[in-house]
Amino acid sequence: MTRTRTRPGRRVRNLGLTAVAAALLTSLVVAPSGAADTPPRTGFEISEGERWTSPDEESALLAAVDRHGDRVSVDRVGTTPRGRPLRLVTIGGARPGALTVLLVCSQHGDEPAAREACLTVIRDLAYASDPATRALLDRTRILVLPTANPDGFAAGTRGNSDGEDVNRDHLALRTPEARALAAVLRDRAPQVVADLHEYAATPPYYEKDLTVLWPRTPAAAGVRGAAERLVENRLRPAVRGAGYTVGLYGEWNDPVTGARIKQTAGDGQERILRNLAGVKHAVAVLVESRADPVDAAERARPALAQRRRVSSQRAAIEALFDAADRERAGLAAVTARSRAAGAGNRGPLYLGGADDRAPRADDVPAAPPCGYRLTAAAYARVHDELALHGVTSRADGDGVYVPLRQPARNLVPLLLDPRAAYHLVNGQADTAC
Repeated sequence: MTRTRTRPGRRVRNLGLTAVAAALLTSLVVAPSGAADTPPRTGFEISEGERWTSPDEESALLAAVDRHGDRVSVDRVGTTPRGRPLRLVTIGGARPGALTVLLVCSQHGDEPAAREACLTVIRDLAYASDPATRALLDRTRILVLPTANPDGFAAGTRGNSDGEDVNRDHLALRTPEARALAAVLRDRAPQVVADLHEYAATPPYYEKDLTVLWPRTPAAAGVRGAAERLVENRLRPAVRGAGYTVGLYGEWNDPVTGARIKQTAGDGQERILRNLAGVKHAVAVLVESRADPVDAAERARPALAQRRRVSSQRAAIEALFDAADRERAGLAAVTARSRAAGAGNRGPLYLGGADDRAPRADDVPAAPPCGYRLTAAAYARVHDELALHGVTSRADGDGVYVPLRQPARNLVPLLLDPRAAYHLVNGQADTAC
C-alpha cells in the first residue's frame, strides 16, 4: 500500500505491528511506466491531492483490479436514483471461515476523503505480492463499498440525489443506497464494519485529526463491548503512533486537562450505520477525518489539507486491518455469540437509549414480547424491508407473525414496536409466550 504521510513536524513511533501491518504500510512497488498490468493510479494521486478522483477514473481503476486476477471481484450491488452503479469490491477470503471486514466509504457525498483512501486500499491489496499481505488475504475477506453515495459525490452534497441522508436510512431503507448496503450486511455477514466519514472541527475543544466511536445503542449489546475495546485498545493507539491526533466522535474536551466538556454527537439512534451494524452483530467502528484546514499552510493550499484528510483515513484503515488480524478469533467468537443469543431469544430488549446514559423506563420493555403480529396490509408495506434486513416471519391467519426467536431478534422491535422511535409499522406485540 501507499505509505501513510504524517503531518509535518510529527514523529512516528515504532508500533511493533504485525508483519501484515508492516507490509501494508510499505510502499507498493509499481511496475515501470508502460509495463504490462501496471497498477493504476487515482486521479487524486496523479494530481497530488489537487482534485478528487473522477467517477470515470474510479470505474477504470476498478475495472483494472477486476482484470488483474482472481483475488479481486467487483460486483454491482445496486443503482442510484440517477442510474449510477453501486459497486462492492471483494478481496481475498479464500480460506473457509475467513474473517470478513467491510469498509463503507463516504456515505455522505461531500465527505470524499474516505473514498480516496478506499480506492488506494483496493488497488494496493489487489496488486500486493508480499507474503504477509497474501497471507492476510487468505484468511480475511475484505469488502469495500468505495463510493457509498455516487450521486451525492457527483453533486458535492451530503445526501443523495433525492436529498436523503443515506446514513439516517439504515432502518427504513427508503434509499437504493441503504437498500444495497442492507443486502450486503445480510448476505455477507461481516464480523467487522468500518463506516468512514469526515467532520468539521470546533477549536479548541474538538479538533483532532481523526475521531472514532463504537455502536452506542444498547440493542447492540452483544458486540458493543468488543467494538469499544477495539477502538480504545487498538485503533486509537495505532493512529496516534502513525502521527495523528485522535479523539472520540462528538466529544468536546478541555484543551488543557483533556477532561470531557460535553457530547454533541455520537448517540445511539439505530438508523445510523454505526449503530445498526452493531444490532446486526458486527463489531462496528466509526472513523471521521477532520475536513477543515488545521493551519495557515493548509488554508493557503487546499491540496495539503486534502492529502492529510486522505492519509489519516489510510492510517485508520491500516490500523483496523492490523487490529482485525490480531483479534480475529475473539471477533469471530463475539459475533457468533451475538447471533446465537438472538436465535435463542436470550437477553433484554431495547427500544432506544445509548450506552453513556441510563436507559429510560420506556426504552426497556418490562415484558419482552414473543413476537409481533402484522395485518396483511401492514406486512405488504414492509415485507421488502424485512427481507432486506434478514427478518424471518410466517403466515398467521390472515396476517403474518414475526417471532423474536431469530438472529435478528434485537432488530425486530426497532422495526415493529410502536414505541420505537423509527419503527416502520405498528405491530401487535404478542406476550403470550
